[in-house]
Amino acid sequence: MDGYGGRGRKAEQDAMTVEIGYAVVSAVFAAGVVFGAVAGPALLFDLPDLLSRLLLRAGLTLAPIVFVVRAVSVVVRFRRGAQPSQPGRTNPDS
Repeated sequence: MDGYGGRGRKAEQDAMTVEIGYAVVSAVFAAGVVFGAVAGPALLFDLPDLLSRLLLRAGLTLAPIVFVVRAVSVVVRFRRGAQPSQPGRTNPDS
């Protein structure tokens, strides 16, 4: 049954779905933090117009880059097989 899309295949699909969800959520969080750190002062304080526009544009440029880099790095790390074969189990020799 495992050879024709049985439990093993379904478990792999479920694991990938969870990993993609984690990648998206953590990427949104990282992008939000970067945007807040870069553009936050422009939104919170009364800065000169040029500096305010520069900070907002920098935040709007960096946030999507951070999102893509984080999402791709999480999925690539998962594809390389960094997951243990039996989570929570230790080596019997230890």
